[in-house]
Amino acid sequence: MTMPTLYHAPFSRSTTLLVLIEEMGLTDRIELCEVAVTRRDGSGGPDPRNPHPEGKVPYLVDGTDALSERGAILTYLTDRFPEAGMGCPVGDPQRGAFLGWLFYYQGVMEPVLVLDEAGCDHPVLRATFRDMGAVTARLEAALARGPYLLGARYTAVDLLLSSPFHVMPEAIPDRPAIRDWIRRCAARPAVAAVTAREMATLAG
Repeated sequence: MTMPTLYHAPFSRSTTLLVLIEEMGLTDRIELCEVAVTRRDGSGGPDPRNPHPEGKVPYLVDGTDALSERGAILTYLTDRFPEAGMGCPVGDPQRGAFLGWLFYYQGVMEPVLVLDEAGCDHPVLRATFRDMGAVTARLEAALARGPYLLGARYTAVDLLLSSPFHVMPEAIPDRPAIRDWIRRCAARPAVAAVTAREMATLAG
């Protein structure tokens, strides 16, 4: 059997998946293919080696199957390797909460963060996605019940939802529980290991 292949660009959204792979001890079980992508500053560009239909990352190919979107890939890998303990497999009493947070990030939290950064505001946007105040309240309510979003255990949910604040510290809500949670997530050894490798890659 061939190994799953993750198409990745350094210091991009796919870095979250590298941290997950490190956390799960799968560095020798997932093949990485580094590709170029178009960056927000206009640098970079499409890479013919990247099979993603929009030229983005991350993109995971596993045999004849393939998928994009961080939340989907996080779910796929934590389900495929449940023994690593970063997910909530089918039958787990927190499976619903686990999936809910991943979809909340993709469908609500990230759009709110992007729109807030861009300075966009409109009644339709607020009615659909709410705003940073609502995101802050949602995170704070969850963290009142434990150090992580699902309680006592760090999972892929914490990895994904804390990830934008590592590169956008100005967006961190001024709430002690949220700031402490982000610090705990950023201090994971897997984050340091992946950051060091990414820096070495960029240094050539």
